[in-house]
Amino acid sequence: MSIKTILTCLMDVETADGLLAAATLLARRHGAHVIGLHTLESLMVYPGIALHAPDIIFTEFGASQAKQSAALEKIFEQHSHAEDFVSEWRLLKSRSVTAAERIVESAQSADIVLMPAPDPQAETNAHTRLLEDVIRDAGRPVIVVPRHFAGDRLGQKILIGWNGTREAVRAVHDARTLLRAGDSAHILRINDHSKDTGLDATSNDLAAAFARHQIDTTLVERSWQHPGVAAALNKEAFEQGADLIAVGAFGHSRAYDLVIGAATRELLRKADIPVLFSR
Repeated sequence: MSIKTILTCLMDVETADGLLAAATLLARRHGAHVIGLHTLESLMVYPGIALHAPDIIFTEFGASQAKQSAALEKIFEQHSHAEDFVSEWRLLKSRSVTAAERIVESAQSADIVLMPAPDPQAETNAHTRLLEDVIRDAGRPVIVVPRHFAGDRLGQKILIGWNGTREAVRAVHDARTLLRAGDSAHILRINDHSKDTGLDATSNDLAAAFARHQIDTTLVERSWQHPGVAAALNKEAFEQGADLIAVGAFGHSRAYDLVIGAATRELLRKADIPVLFSR
């Protein structure tokens, strides 16, 4: 398996350059087709909240959406026009469905999805909710790219967060599609003390499977420590010089994650490098 179709979800002008820089790195390396997707959202007016919305509101909202989409298309062309890989601009309207649903529709035929990380200073968490919905429902691996990404490589030295769950297994094999012979995989098992200390047989089998692909593979276990899994992964990634973190996402029900919180959500807010989320 290899990466041949990259869906790049352009959300706003501020994050477009970093997102497209990441997409370009992957497309060059894998000879992939890049789809630049921007979704025009509908202005929602809820009965009982607004009795009447003047036409000027819809006109100005539409004009703003058109201006942003034109700016994003221009940035997309600037990044792709001189490249050897094939690129495609795609503008969709959400209409009666959500933006997440339109993204998921396009993601179903993609090998991998790229989306920008949320703004930690944002007044609302709408962007985070959109990311969560796509990660949960797309059925494809989603790489969340830091807002001002400027790396010179991606997917060549991957830190894999491993805990033996179904989602982690998906992350392992999704990460494998990015790696080539001679690349590096650093498998990190975080021990939450629910099991005996020491690497289990599955972890060793996993490392051996990577090594058979001529991937330089290391395996390590760390104890769970405050302030949490995101900090542990970021620290390990920095120390190893990783260019990507790969983890399983949302291993619990929506209700559990809403009440208790999730490591996935913590990584969405605090990752220092691109993170591949698999569900």
